[in-house]
Amino acid sequence: MYSERLLDHFQNPRNVGELAPPAVTVEASNPACGDILRLSARFESGIAVEVRYKVRGCTASIAAGSALTEWIEGRTPAEIARFDPAMVDEAVGGLAAESKHAAALCFDAVKLLLKRI
Repeated sequence: MYSERLLDHFQNPRNVGELAPPAVTVEASNPACGDILRLSARFESGIAVEVRYKVRGCTASIAAGSALTEWIEGRTPAEIARFDPAMVDEAVGGLAAESKHAAALCFDAVKLLLKRI
């Protein structure tokens, strides 16, 4: 049901936690499934140098949050603005139709993050 990459991100999540200010922290939720993604990013000289996340949700949302942090780190806000849910889908080796909400949750968190930086 899940790809090897998705299971790897779920079983060995990267960048779990939260960053203290001056990092920007946002929280996105999916009212349909109840999943919540808290995303923190610290920028230096216009580049995301540290990114952390916490998820309360399903296997796919945990894996997607992990993949999202890896994708954001090292990027500028302009690059982050080009984020598309398909990028997380690809990063975890594909999401089943019933798990696409995980990529949408990441997209919502990225939009909120960009409003705060």
